[in-house]
Amino acid sequence: MRSDNAVVVGVDGSPSSLGAVEWAAADAMRRRRPLRVVHAFVWPAVFGPAPPRLYEQAVRESAEQILGAAVFRARDVAPDLDISTDTPALQAAAALVAASRHAVAVVVGSRGLGGFTGLLTGSVGVELAAHAACPVVIVRHTVRPGSAEAGRVLVGIDGSRDAGRALRFAFEQASLRGAGLTAVLAYLRPEPTRPDDVLPLIGDQQSLRDDERRVLGESVSGWAEQYPDVHLRTTVVHGRPAAVLTELSAGAELLVVGSRGRGGFAGLLLGSVSQAVIRHAACPVAVVR
Repeated sequence: MRSDNAVVVGVDGSPSSLGAVEWAAADAMRRRRPLRVVHAFVWPAVFGPAPPRLYEQAVRESAEQILGAAVFRARDVAPDLDISTDTPALQAAAALVAASRHAVAVVVGSRGLGGFTGLLTGSVGVELAAHAACPVVIVRHTVRPGSAEAGRVLVGIDGSRDAGRALRFAFEQASLRGAGLTAVLAYLRPEPTRPDDVLPLIGDQQSLRDDERRVLGESVSGWAEQYPDVHLRTTVVHGRPAAVLTELSAGAELLVVGSRGRGGFAGLLLGSVSQAVIRHAACPVAVVR
């Protein structure tokens, strides 16, 4: 079934997926969008296309229980929310990618069971983040002492086209939440690797930092004008992008990154930077394609 303009959440009965339901329900309420709860499953290959009736009945009943618990949790967050459910007989990633084509966002937990097992470390999470047609939010609830960005939306910038899309999503989320937004550009300058290497000149280092500040300023200027209600803070940090964003994410409302970047964020989804951010950020992470 289609999920036009809905917030879609994938569930499997795990505590993590119920946390994702809470996040998705609150997001749908703020957006004034419907919520669609999806529980995907596949029949064991040994059964072929037609599993035994008793097995099929047991699976269907389990799915209804999982969906029922998820809807109950969503109603607890937003009693008047328009909620629908779906139980596609597909692999989890395939089901959610299909749902993403008509959704405003797809939300999943950071750890799952059954169809969502290995969401972060296996192929499901990578496939969903890489192929979804809308932003993907991975809900994490890591408890760590809050950073200077606690209570704010955090967005990673590098001047690329996808970073621009991430900015739009980040500004929208900050506006809907009544939260501030911090745009971060992390960069690395050339460092000597051998004793006889020539150290970068102080002027060159300052010029590089000024260039990065210019990129950040140009990236946010247009969006800041469109969202005058959002308190914007910009920061340029010398450091590895994943480490910088992970450290600042403690206590943040949401960390937003683009799916592909250049410079410090090159290969965001497929490289070590994206893997580190998704696995170690201390707040929900949104990947925007």
